[in-house]
Amino acid sequence: MNFIITLILFVLILGIIVFVHEFGHFMMAKLNGVYVYEFAIGMGPKIWSKKGKETEYTLRAIPIGGFCMMAGEDIEDDEIKKVPKDKRLQAKKPWQRFLIMFFGAGNNFICAILLLFFIGLIWGGSSMEPMVSSVLKNSAAASSGIEAGDRILEINGHSISTTDDISLYLAVADPEEASDIKVEKENKKVETYSVQPKKKKVDGETTYQYGIGMEQEVEKGLLPALSFTGKKTVSIFKQMAVTVGYLFTGGISISQLSGPVGIFSVVGDQSSGGLMNILYLVAFLSINVGFINLLPLPAFDGGHILFIIIEKIKGSPVKPETENMIHTIGLFLLMLLMIVITFNDILRLF
Repeated sequence: MNFIITLILFVLILGIIVFVHEFGHFMMAKLNGVYVYEFAIGMGPKIWSKKGKETEYTLRAIPIGGFCMMAGEDIEDDEIKKVPKDKRLQAKKPWQRFLIMFFGAGNNFICAILLLFFIGLIWGGSSMEPMVSSVLKNSAAASSGIEAGDRILEINGHSISTTDDISLYLAVADPEEASDIKVEKENKKVETYSVQPKKKKVDGETTYQYGIGMEQEVEKGLLPALSFTGKKTVSIFKQMAVTVGYLFTGGISISQLSGPVGIFSVVGDQSSGGLMNILYLVAFLSINVGFINLLPLPAFDGGHILFIIIEKIKGSPVKPETENMIHTIGLFLLMLLMIVITFNDILRLF
């Protein structure tokens, strides 16, 4: 029964995130007079469809992904269906194409911000102050001199402003080496400690523990909710930026990334925490999807935006055939990457 509930939640969460993203493209395409062939949620064979005046709305069998198919993305198809040239994506001005490409991610960001505000308003917003609330006895932190009440200022030279920063920079630190943690004591004295995490086996997996506890004060009300929303939104963006940066520099390997199978496992874990945890997961994944899609890589929205920028720099558009070919190759490579990530997710289950 738990598997069925998790599966339903998994499909609903991905469906919501994909719908929000693709609706952003769809909305801007319509507002700017671009012909939209199909608005689809899911991939693979159609299981439901409804033809509108112009667009076909479909649900597809594989509940992962979706698309908003616009005129101008496949020139041969446009010619066959005799779509007027002024209704094709490539006929629009650069700023119009930018809005169409950006607002998939933009809608994800708006959705996440609204959800985080709702969480802060209903359940209260945590202060996110980087204060050490407790230190585990005989832990690495306790042995180094870190105490409850210390405010963490830096970890390995990285400035710390929230509890999320603490988790982030300890997660990307080399666990085989000591981390330099700068703190402000309750007497305002600043100290830097070298903390070597202790290696432990938990359920057969090797973990590295620092022994630092960070309980958060929670406040209810409009202002605490707004403060929480702003801090948490910036924090999630920072996590994504740092993670992607470490991925490209080799600090994080592809084997540490998660795909649909990994997300399914997270959904199962979060669902036991109630509605608030599920809504937070939707907000977190929504920002993740938006951020990744804006990376300037082929097949991503950011790749399309990059071509718009190139067009403005060189004064003329890149040939649609060339751009489409590059995005097709990028999509193929992306699918290969997803297969590798999914395979690693499955291996982690056993």
